[in-house]
Amino acid sequence: MNGAYSTATYRLYDDKADFDKKARGIAEGLTVGSWTELPEVAKQRMEKYLGRVVSVAVHDPKDAASGGRYADIKIAYPDLNFSRDLPALLVTTFGKLSMDGRIKLLDLQPSADFLSAFPGPKFGIQGVRERLGVHDRPLVMSIFKSVIGYDLAGLREQFLQQALGGVDLIKDDEILFENPLTPLEKRVPACIEAAREAEQQTGQKLIYFTNLTGPTFKLRENALRAIEAGANGLLFNVLAYGFDALAALASDPDIAVPIAAHPAMAGAFYPSPYHGIAAPLLLGKLIRIAGADLSLFPSPYGSVVMPKEENFAVRDALLGGELPQRTVFPVPSAGIHPGLVPLILRDFGPEVVVNAGGGVHGHPGGAAAGGRAFRQAVDAVLSGQTLEAYAAQHPELKAAIDRWGVRSA
Repeated sequence: MNGAYSTATYRLYDDKADFDKKARGIAEGLTVGSWTELPEVAKQRMEKYLGRVVSVAVHDPKDAASGGRYADIKIAYPDLNFSRDLPALLVTTFGKLSMDGRIKLLDLQPSADFLSAFPGPKFGIQGVRERLGVHDRPLVMSIFKSVIGYDLAGLREQFLQQALGGVDLIKDDEILFENPLTPLEKRVPACIEAAREAEQQTGQKLIYFTNLTGPTFKLRENALRAIEAGANGLLFNVLAYGFDALAALASDPDIAVPIAAHPAMAGAFYPSPYHGIAAPLLLGKLIRIAGADLSLFPSPYGSVVMPKEENFAVRDALLGGELPQRTVFPVPSAGIHPGLVPLILRDFGPEVVVNAGGGVHGHPGGAAAGGRAFRQAVDAVLSGQTLEAYAAQHPELKAAIDRWGVRSA
């Protein structure tokens, strides 16, 4: 094949289909349309726009639980066919095809030429660490909880208590939108002031990920308003707004703060084996290409569970060497408590953000004690001690273990 091609991998379930014929139909239908009916002179002109079948691997499991006969089909699409933006790539490779039976988009391998249009994360793992001055341990993030209906003083106090626990990152809840009680211009300065107050006691720098909301065409304006008010991080509901919106924010030189991508609505895309977009592509590779510095996704341990194999594939997409863009912090989330920290660090290694909401706020000693319990759990693992042994000299961790226990697997 001459020229640049971007490749898509699909899983198609069908008990009777001729998968080779189906693959040819996809390659032609999503590019030049009909091929066999074209006269030879037209074929010569159109061939450079024609999709190519790379491989068809048929699987015919005998057990009923497998979901039936399927094929993994790989198609290469000429870059000539689409512009250098993620919506164009997604519509080309999976637009109308997503409605054609039991078919799931497993992966995309954009060409080097396509990827060159995306600078990716402005900070990435290394840049976030440099901002915090933390290079030798996993990071700890705390989440606002019960934000609806709080006035400014109540929200500031909740922020302060989290910050006093020595966490590295605090993020808004993704459902905290612009409202008269805690408008952005007042909320951000109040929280940043609380961060400075806590730093005087803890010595810990902190990034506050302010929820970036509003109509799509006002996102840049609202991001700059948040930064002017003091925000040093942005939380972004990427699947509600789209990957292109994230890419525009991440590549904007005036938006010089880390961006955390929230997975809200991801459940509409990845859980089904028969439809949608696979989690490693949705919450890993595309997030990294578009330019988030952190990617939140369901953990394999907590209250919203993603299967481990899928979870670790998301991790690998964020941290691996396949893409030229900077690496992105994986943030396995939902139902995390201090007793899970050994598992998280075992499975994700040092380049991970331990992220908790209820595990901080639900601590018997309050949110500050909850943050300290997480920091102590991280320190215990890094020192080679069990949580139980370390907790003997650290009452916040002991209280957390008494409440939630320790998971060993």
